[in-house]
Amino acid sequence: MTFYQNWRGRDYWQCDECHAVQMDKQHLPDTESETALYLTHENDVDDPRYQQFVSPITEAILSQITSDKIGLDFGAGPGPVISKIITEKGYQTKLYDPVFHPDNSVLSEQYDFIICCEVIEHFHQPAVEFARLKSLLNPGGKLFCMTQLFENSIDFAKWHYKNDMTHVFFYHRNSLNFIEQQFAFSTIEINQRLITFTN
Repeated sequence: MTFYQNWRGRDYWQCDECHAVQMDKQHLPDTESETALYLTHENDVDDPRYQQFVSPITEAILSQITSDKIGLDFGAGPGPVISKIITEKGYQTKLYDPVFHPDNSVLSEQYDFIICCEVIEHFHQPAVEFARLKSLLNPGGKLFCMTQLFENSIDFAKWHYKNDMTHVFFYHRNSLNFIEQQFAFSTIEINQRLITFTN
């Protein structure tokens, strides 16, 4: 791990092997600060712009998963728009969010697909969380993630995605390939913001 940059008093480090960039542990936001910021997000499930923003995952589910499968919206937040859209098309999903939907009972089941939309960049302990997500998938199940990928060509100081203090871990393509191997996913597909792991 190599020191990468300081931005507005927050230190960031970069993995020498996978090129992921992460916020220094001493600067990670606490739960109260995270919740306060989440509550300022205008994630109206009926907003066409919000629906368009999440459409990479919505379209992937509708085209790859049949409606008899059961899904989990992990990190659903206050406006679980993807679950709303696919539920209206006959799909069944359960919601989990440590702040807004803290029903731990859903974490004792397994699912055919998991939605992780704009969630993985919030992970303080990505290894712990990806191990949990893998354990929640049925054989052949799919984990649909959406996040902005980091590239070494990015001017980090000007990169808008890191300005949100709850965005604490930024994934490089190499990071995602490492995750695929480390947690024994069978395949990974990276399509711009959409990352699909298959169990």
